[in-house]
Amino acid sequence: SELIKPYLGSKYKVTEVPKSLIFYMSKHSGPVNEIQWCPVWEQSHMLLSASMDKTVKVWDAVDTGCCLKTYSCHSCAVRAAQWSCCGRRILSGGFDSMLHLTDVETGKQIFSSKTEFRISALKFHPTESNVFICGGFSPEVKAWDLRTSKVLRVYKAAVQQTLDILFLPEGREFLTSTDAVSRDSADRTIVAWDFQSSAKISNQIFHERYTCPSLTLHPKESVFVAQTNGNYMALFSAQRPYRINKKKRYEGHKVEGFAVGCEFSPDGTLLVTGSSDGKVFFYNYHTSRIIRTLSAHKEACVSATFHPVLPSLLATCDWAGEIKVWQ
Repeated sequence: SELIKPYLGSKYKVTEVPKSLIFYMSKHSGPVNEIQWCPVWEQSHMLLSASMDKTVKVWDAVDTGCCLKTYSCHSCAVRAAQWSCCGRRILSGGFDSMLHLTDVETGKQIFSSKTEFRISALKFHPTESNVFICGGFSPEVKAWDLRTSKVLRVYKAAVQQTLDILFLPEGREFLTSTDAVSRDSADRTIVAWDFQSSAKISNQIFHERYTCPSLTLHPKESVFVAQTNGNYMALFSAQRPYRINKKKRYEGHKVEGFAVGCEFSPDGTLLVTGSSDGKVFFYNYHTSRIIRTLSAHKEACVSATFHPVLPSLLATCDWAGEIKVWQ
């Protein structure tokens, strides 16, 4: 993309809050669960979307706003999808309990496997590009190796469902957020794991009685944020014992049972989240104050993600199947 080229050699500028709509993309016929910019900067005009309409799509979300390709390898809702680090493949998992690794250009499946559970979360390992972790409607989370098409490790927790997975820097440890809040116990909501030994490091991280539909890591500091169903985001240390920061809480948006995603801007100054009322909220990371809200969608906005190179470009998606790009 000619728009991205000038930014490739230079240092990322300060993120600006987008003000205007550039593209409105509505080819999905069901809610969009996830969107992700291609991690290869030269190809980062491409945006991936996974939907309840059983498809994964790739869009040119920088130059044209057009759908470039649709992949229909799943027979049920696609809950999670991720670019491979080389940008040539897409890993997807769905409510059909299938895992697929698809070649972006040909649309062919390089790897497919049926799991014993419906998949709701997938993450590639940050340093081992052939390894990923998947979780879903099961007490188990599994690490897979794409070279052997086999399960590497199994992580067992006494939970009903894994809502999200977050690798900590270098990938030696990872966190799972789980649907395990009971009346008598609020532990196990966020569990920390040792990747290699599959040992549980801690399940005493978050003590409030809310599930956390999404987790996100700060790009520069050793902290992470958990989106909670208590209509606020909580800040934690990304180092043991993963203590919560009681002085900072990001509130004002609504979650209300939706898997609302949140993420930091690439420079780490802003925290952005969707909201079940269709708005997008921009928080100052340091002060935890709301800088601006954007009336982005009519239905629940479940994801908002900043472009990795262009300093004010933001993609959002909603429960009506719409994707919008803002600048």
